[in-house]
Amino acid sequence: MRAVASLPLCITIRLPPFHKMQGSIKRKIYKNNGNSFEEHNDFIALEKRLRIAVNGKEVLSLYCTPLMIRELVVGMLMTENIIKGGWCAERMSIHYADEVLVDIPAEGEAETDGAVITSGCIGGITFPKRLSLQKLRDSFAIGAEKIKAIYRKFQNASELYKLTGCVHSAALSNGSEILCLAEDIGRHNAVDKVIGYAILENVSFEGTIMLASGRLSSEIVSKCARWGVPVIASRTSPTSLAVEIAEESGVTVVGFVRADRLNVYTHAQRITTDAKSIGQKDSLPARASG
Repeated sequence: MRAVASLPLCITIRLPPFHKMQGSIKRKIYKNNGNSFEEHNDFIALEKRLRIAVNGKEVLSLYCTPLMIRELVVGMLMTENIIKGGWCAERMSIHYADEVLVDIPAEGEAETDGAVITSGCIGGITFPKRLSLQKLRDSFAIGAEKIKAIYRKFQNASELYKLTGCVHSAALSNGSEILCLAEDIGRHNAVDKVIGYAILENVSFEGTIMLASGRLSSEIVSKCARWGVPVIASRTSPTSLAVEIAEESGVTVVGFVRADRLNVYTHAQRITTDAKSIGQKDSLPARASG
């Protein structure tokens, strides 16, 4: 069963009280209103370079919002299977300065050959070697109205976005409540943070929904499929490769989640309306305009 994840050697970690990082900074700006400018204090999303080392040797570097760093690192390393051999998150060191420096003692080596920057995402990293994904088979189902309701709750809880207007959000939900929410300048980073949180806190992925604020790319769908998340929902649309991967791996992709509408792109049997599965109908609902 892929629903519950665990870390090698240890699970629970509590990092020492490092300098508390913020997700934004305040800056004086000038707002134009008609023919005049007014001085205002505005909040800008904080962006930091994250350098990840294994046994003192740097293996990855990316840009991120310096919040939930341990979750980001664990989510990325575990999902991509970067470290070959035993390692323990409890021994991870994190240093906050002009850059965020992470070092992980490990028994094995890190494998990052061919890592590339992903399109349209600041600092996102993907790996060309696609991990083998087992097709998800379960009986999980959720009503379309519940997806719309939990997505509204998700959007209302994205505090850093409401403050700055320039970060992505991701959250894991059981359909009734938000289990974990993360925000980051990168779409992939936000999803990795949520996955890392679930791993560290022993939150099961079974019967959950990954909520995302941005485009559903192949990388994001692959991450969710890797951990057996049955449903992914976003207010925007998936790419063609994301739909292909979701179809192959048994993941339900829902897009254009708005106040009174949504689109289902794959495995529609999990989405119900009026106590009936969409998959029982002859065709999917008409595409909502973006």
